[in-house]
Amino acid sequence: MIRSMTGFGAASSDDDGARCSVELRSVNSRFFKAILRLPDSLLSLEGEIESQVGRRLLRGSVAVSVRFVDASERAAGRINVEVLRSYLKQFEALAAGAAPPSPAALLSLPGAVIDDASERLAARARPIVAKLIDQACEGVLEMRRREGESLRRTLEQLAADISRGVASIRQRAPEVSELYRARLVARMKSMLEEVGGAVRDEDVIREVAAYAERTDVAEEVARLEGHLEQLRSLLDPANPEPVGRTLDFLAQEMLREANTVASKSADVEISRRIVEVKSAIDRIKEQSQNAE
Repeated sequence: MIRSMTGFGAASSDDDGARCSVELRSVNSRFFKAILRLPDSLLSLEGEIESQVGRRLLRGSVAVSVRFVDASERAAGRINVEVLRSYLKQFEALAAGAAPPSPAALLSLPGAVIDDASERLAARARPIVAKLIDQACEGVLEMRRREGESLRRTLEQLAADISRGVASIRQRAPEVSELYRARLVARMKSMLEEVGGAVRDEDVIREVAAYAERTDVAEEVARLEGHLEQLRSLLDPANPEPVGRTLDFLAQEMLREANTVASKSADVEISRRIVEVKSAIDRIKEQSQNAE
């Protein structure tokens, strides 16, 4: 199945005072790359989130934005009662009969407040964020599938254009040697008549055979047809595998064969056809850059 690498997905929830939202945006990239934007309290989840996204979105540059706010009482730090009692005893021992320190002063002392809110927040956020990441990934994949279907139709049309061009070249190629033979005989007759000579068949056959050997494109045409068969199998909607990299490599191989045909052939009609074929292959290569 062909999927685009461009997509967007979002999901949010509001559960018992914990508000969370996730956004994913993906664009073209040769490999998978995650760019995460998390609140400081959730930085410990960075590796888990990247792995989760990477399992769903195999290729592309993916920007992941997570917002999480816990407005419930669970977000508050905890007072360390035992430590405060110890501080109060020490104050009483140091200044008997003096007024005890203010609550604000006591709470500012080292260890008076257990500041594990970030850890508890991350633990609470973990299942919520994981669920929303999956939902957002599904949104990205759905958009990728829709764009991928449009991409598949474009590539199928380009494959059909190439197939017609290659078929025309295959049909034209045998005629090229015969046309060359006719032109060669006409030139030789014209030149030899001036000196009273005659055209010998063996000379014509030898020259035409050498020309046919230099301009033979049968192997390149056969390989192009083989590449087209592979291209059609990649475009099959039943194919579950990502095909972007394979498409890119296949387009390079097709272009290599087309360039060889262009360099071998001196026939105007074949040259015109191979230019059209190369143009379609270039477009396939361009389109493959957006395929997962």
